[in-house]
Amino acid sequence: MGLFTRRSQNLNVQNGAAVATLEVDPVLAALTGDYVIDPAHSSIGFTVRHAMVTNVRGAFAEHEGSLHLDGADPARSTASIDVKIASVDTGIADRDGHLRSGDFFDAEAFPLMTFRSTEARQLGGDAYRITGELTIKDVTRPLSIDLEFNGSATDPYGNERVGFEGSTEILRSDWGLTWNAALEAGGVMVSDKVKLTFDISAIKQA
Repeated sequence: MGLFTRRSQNLNVQNGAAVATLEVDPVLAALTGDYVIDPAHSSIGFTVRHAMVTNVRGAFAEHEGSLHLDGADPARSTASIDVKIASVDTGIADRDGHLRSGDFFDAEAFPLMTFRSTEARQLGGDAYRITGELTIKDVTRPLSIDLEFNGSATDPYGNERVGFEGSTEILRSDWGLTWNAALEAGGVMVSDKVKLTFDISAIKQA
């Protein structure tokens, strides 16, 4: 059952006719509020094809963000995320240093990658799509992320949590990340297509 869609139906009488009205489920309405992303239990990762034959996976270890969930009207929900570029981690120090350099992210000049939502809507069931603006370096372009709502819970410390996971694909060249190297057998060292993945745990604020 979707986060914002479980509703009961009542009949009201208007001008002598019975009219069905939808009432928001109070359990879901209770989730409405402001949330802070818990970086210790969340991850923002990426996958990119290397040398045309295998995938390299990495993540950004440092990020912060906030969500506003509206249990009555999902279109009013919002998301904001800031990612520290220097925290990129693929497990290989030399490769991470290259990604931080001017060939790729230029982390010294552009320390943050940011996402600011502009629209949210339900696709069906627990599936949602959030659209916004992704900024990498000095380029801002629209981006849509498909998400699945994983549920809500109160943890042992009394924190009310919600969880989402999702993914999207981008062409890195759209954000000015164009460095590459040709291979002798044809093709290039790094694919243009990059898959972004999100596993988010967020804590409701008082």
